[in-house]
Amino acid sequence: MLDVLQLKHRVNRMPLERVRDMVDELLLEGIVTESRTPFNRQHFNTCFAEIEALLQRAGYHRQLDVVGYQGLAYALFDPARWEAVEVLHWLRDFVELKQQQSCH
Repeated sequence: MLDVLQLKHRVNRMPLERVRDMVDELLLEGIVTESRTPFNRQHFNTCFAEIEALLQRAGYHRQLDVVGYQGLAYALFDPARWEAVEVLHWLRDFVELKQQQSCH
C-alpha cells in the first residue's frame, strides 16, 4: 500500500494526457465518475488538492468538488453547475443500475 506522500507524488507527476478526457467531460457535463478517471477513493480522500492542481494544469479552471455514495462510487463535479445532493442521487441511481445489470 502506498503511503500518502507517494500517492501525492504520483498525482503531481501524472502526465496531463491521462486526465484530458476527464477534463473534457468536466467541461461539457460538469460531472465525471471515478470509473472515468485515473483516481480512486484513496486519491480523493488523501490528495484532492493535488488532483485539483493537476486538472488546472490540464486546462480545467473551474471549481471542483467530490462526493461519494456509500463507498461504492465517487464523482467529481462542478459545484457551480451541480448541487451535492443532485450528485448523490445521480450516484445512487448509477450504483443501483450497475447492481441490477450485474444480477441479470
